[in-house]
Amino acid sequence: MLRQAVIMAGGFGTRLRPLTLRRPKPMVPVVGMPIMERVVRHVRRYGIRRLVCLLYHQGEHIRNYFGTGAAWDVEIEYVQAEADYGTAGSVRNAAELLAPEPFLVISADVLTTLDLAAAFQWHCAHRAMATLLLMRVPHPLPYGIVFTDADGRIVRFLEKPSWSELFSDTVNTGIYVLEPQVLELIPYRQEYDFGKDLFPEMLHRGLPLYGYVGQGYWRDIGNLGEYFAAHRDFFAGRLQLELEGQPRGEGVVCGEGVEIAPTARLSGRVVLGAHVRVGPGAELSNCVLGRGCVIAPGARVLESILWEEVVVGAGAEIRSAVVAAGSRIEEDATVEEQVVIGEQCIVGRGATLSAGVKLWAGKSVEAGAVLTQSLVQEERWLRGVFLNAKVSGIPNVDITPEFAARLGTALGSAIAMGAMVAVSRDPSSVARMVLRALGAGLLSTGVHVADLQVASVPQMRQELRSGRYAAGVHVRRSPRNPEYAELVVFDADGRDIPLQMAKRIERILYGEEFRRVAAHQIGRLSFAERSAESYIERVLAALDREAIARRSFSVLVDYSCGLAAQLFPQILGRLGCRSFALNNIVEAAGECPPLEEPLVAQAMQALGCQVAFRIDPGAEWIAVMDQQGRWYPSMRLLTLVLKLFLLLNVAHEPYAIAVPMAASMEVEQVAAQHNVRIVRVGNSHSAMMEATRDPEVRFVGGTRGGFIFPEFLFAADGMFSAAKLLEMLARSPYDLAELDLQLPRRFQQELLVPCPWGRKAAVLRRALEYPARERLLLDGVKLLLEDGSTVVLFPEQQTAHMVLITDADSEELARQHAQRFAELIQQWQQ
Repeated sequence: MLRQAVIMAGGFGTRLRPLTLRRPKPMVPVVGMPIMERVVRHVRRYGIRRLVCLLYHQGEHIRNYFGTGAAWDVEIEYVQAEADYGTAGSVRNAAELLAPEPFLVISADVLTTLDLAAAFQWHCAHRAMATLLLMRVPHPLPYGIVFTDADGRIVRFLEKPSWSELFSDTVNTGIYVLEPQVLELIPYRQEYDFGKDLFPEMLHRGLPLYGYVGQGYWRDIGNLGEYFAAHRDFFAGRLQLELEGQPRGEGVVCGEGVEIAPTARLSGRVVLGAHVRVGPGAELSNCVLGRGCVIAPGARVLESILWEEVVVGAGAEIRSAVVAAGSRIEEDATVEEQVVIGEQCIVGRGATLSAGVKLWAGKSVEAGAVLTQSLVQEERWLRGVFLNAKVSGIPNVDITPEFAARLGTALGSAIAMGAMVAVSRDPSSVARMVLRALGAGLLSTGVHVADLQVASVPQMRQELRSGRYAAGVHVRRSPRNPEYAELVVFDADGRDIPLQMAKRIERILYGEEFRRVAAHQIGRLSFAERSAESYIERVLAALDREAIARRSFSVLVDYSCGLAAQLFPQILGRLGCRSFALNNIVEAAGECPPLEEPLVAQAMQALGCQVAFRIDPGAEWIAVMDQQGRWYPSMRLLTLVLKLFLLLNVAHEPYAIAVPMAASMEVEQVAAQHNVRIVRVGNSHSAMMEATRDPEVRFVGGTRGGFIFPEFLFAADGMFSAAKLLEMLARSPYDLAELDLQLPRRFQQELLVPCPWGRKAAVLRRALEYPARERLLLDGVKLLLEDGSTVVLFPEQQTAHMVLITDADSEELARQHAQRFAELIQQWQQ
């Protein structure tokens, strides 16, 4: 039997704000009892009495409440971490308090009825080194997803995936049974996570890592939506919990000293803490009231959670809301659905809080006011600031000058005083506004700022490689949604910042732990005036200029009104090319639609051009038209560029080429003629960049016109890609049209298949069970069928659809497979 457990209680509770401003997340009450107390009671029920509690943020609240644990018949020891060591690192930091025997790891913010004894029996029967307790859920995106074989051994693990990476609806609950030897795999006092580091390492080593799919209730109370959902489950009878108090009528439980007026009406499940008073004519339905609450005559509290010492005035109404401790809702006030009120707030007489409003702790709403917007800082960012090193939102709504200044201050506080940060932007007025505010925040922390002004992301990455900077930031209109602004943050080497750095910046921002310097220490602003010149020289140095000049190319370039128009004409000129430009005026706002294919083809013919390029506004991606006036589909362009690269990069030792999972099997057919290894990676640019860390990878080709030549840069660069293509054509005996005729050809069909958000992971799990010759799990699922065709299936990230791509030897076969799997996707949703 398990006898010891580690309780992870160090979280910041950021996504539960404003409820966690004045108490740590484990002390947030669920149905009248702190979440962590429910965890303690649950493990004690299975005979686990020795507990080690890991603290980090506001740990004194937890110590003061639980003490030695004697009141719960357990023994609790505490470890206060000096730094954030990650989930696994925190457990390793407490190793000396654990006996040399198996132990349980459980989060202090999880609400569960899972059978821990059954999980331990499974662990022992399979001789596991680590067993993860798993659950199947309809929305697995916030959790680590897991795939096991028939015996329960974990074969694939992905911590907190994006929609494009879901391959299962079976998730990691954050509850583990571990053998003591596992601690030896975790570095001491270093940031190290279970899901991101330890479990993938165990998989890599082939250690016995198992998953036990549990039955029962489990919910991670990690955000306000989950907090509401847990209480809805309780009110609906889907969740049975231990309650303090005595039954008083059907569905009503009361603590000691509760007073209920005879004319008060109670219905549904109602839990009243000690010394609650309910006045005449008051109505309570499906609600939880904490200790010492007062409900005045005629007040109504429906489907709501009130913490301790909340006062509700006469005639006031609260519907499907949360009101934290010590707050006062005065007479005739109305609190509508999904409102969250922090501690010690006052809602004045007759005031109305509209649905979804949140009040930061200590806020007041005047009498008679109608509040439609939250009185809370950075409402948009409660779910997190960064997504893949980017911060994206609506200008002047989410990304305001005030927010940008605070973000700059947080970034500056995360790096050394006196360091230099490079900044750049696109030509839009939005980017100019945001960057100026961001720069002010950086300067306020004693960090110096070098402004590249209007520059592309590739130019910024190259500038950072000079070694003069601690970080970089580029501000632009989002290439995916022009109505959004986007800030991209880079590390000192020009790569996207790692997750650990993003988390650190977020914590400084949320905790307002800003470094403020004296007036004489404020950073200096300078302008990197030679950045563009340096970039051009780096591009030219990486090319065979003589080979290109000998061909005397005539080139037509559609600049998409973007940043490449500032530099690429100079590059072409110095390469000895004759160039002609379309859409070469850099636009500060608005879209620049591509010209129709016949018009570009006519212009090419009239000007005598051998090739045409279209470079996207951000100068990262390209499209290519041959001399016959055909734009190549991006999948075919990948095959052509790959072949040219292989023809000119013959090596005696094998090397690797990386391509996305969705790329056509043409890639393997072309590579079979050369001494190279094909590595399939995720479909995102981040995954393509990550592939360049492998020193054997010499080329990374994307399916959307992005190409990476690691000897030049570890990221896609549209200007260099176009110039490199000219070099390869100059050194090759073929032109594009001739090469296209010689290469193997496959046919693709791409469909968007409707699929509810909550069924996407289940569809991918069912796809993995489909009979296939081979399976690949990266961004979704790729199946190699018996006839040599492939099927790629992954979730569309912004709509309720699955993306389906089939690849076959004939157009008809690709169409048939697409039709068949579209039908299967519909069936798998059931």
